[in-house]
Amino acid sequence: MKEKGNSLWSDTWRRLKRNRIAMVCLGIIALYTLGALYGEVVHQYFQAHDQTPFYQNTDLDAAYQPPSSEHWMGTDALGRDVAARLLQGTRIAYKVGIITALIAIPIGVFFGCLAGYFGGRVDDFIVWLYSTFASIPGLLFILAIAMVVGRGLLGVYLGIGLTTWVGICRLIRGEVIKHKEQAYVQAAQALGLSWWRTLFRHILPNVFHVIIVTFTLRFPAAVSTEVFMSFLGIGVQDQPSWGIMIDSARQRLWQGVWWEMTFVTLAIFLLVLAFNLFGDALRDALDPRLRTEGS
Repeated sequence: MKEKGNSLWSDTWRRLKRNRIAMVCLGIIALYTLGALYGEVVHQYFQAHDQTPFYQNTDLDAAYQPPSSEHWMGTDALGRDVAARLLQGTRIAYKVGIITALIAIPIGVFFGCLAGYFGGRVDDFIVWLYSTFASIPGLLFILAIAMVVGRGLLGVYLGIGLTTWVGICRLIRGEVIKHKEQAYVQAAQALGLSWWRTLFRHILPNVFHVIIVTFTLRFPAAVSTEVFMSFLGIGVQDQPSWGIMIDSARQRLWQGVWWEMTFVTLAIFLLVLAFNLFGDALRDALDPRLRTEGS
């Protein structure tokens, strides 16, 4: 019988619990996640009832109100509650981070597995392919795809998702090259198992931790890219994206309206910082070679 706590994930969780910074970051991520889920429920409710959401309604009499008990984060130039719009911006950020990962990670994992397992011409072609993608300026490529597809979330999803698979492809390729020489892979090949089963049933589960760590590190990068695209006006349209809120807030700073810019910037900073620190801690916990002393 297997002793409790000997699995990779239970051991990883045990190490993470001893890392206070990682647990604080995990708590921050959990709060953001709950906020995004709540924002999605509210958004879907108003869509189902064909009503204008309250965070989109304008009230010029309530414009430029500083933070108060009624509006915790104040109101913007059109009298809309900043906190409510910030929550919806969290919803959009999470959708961008998750959906772009669902596009980029499968592409990178598939090509990385094929390149690492077969080698030879297959490897040469895939290395040439991702080297070509890597040589193209990433932001320009994303903008080009978004402009072809059109403004809106679809362009953001495809633009980021189709251009950010190169990094994980390289990582998976290297891991598969290392694992295909292991005894368990040679045993599977000796038993006559197909390459598909050997690769995706035996090797891939042993490199799955790389995918998890990559997700935690690329999620904030995707969010930051979406914010920049929306700030430029080619991303999200007619929704309270953080990029749109920053673009609106920067025009009011000279009037002393500081709260919208402050709270939006702080929200982005905390989310990106929490994911990056937690991703680093998770990588250390999963890979014994990268463990810090005393972890």
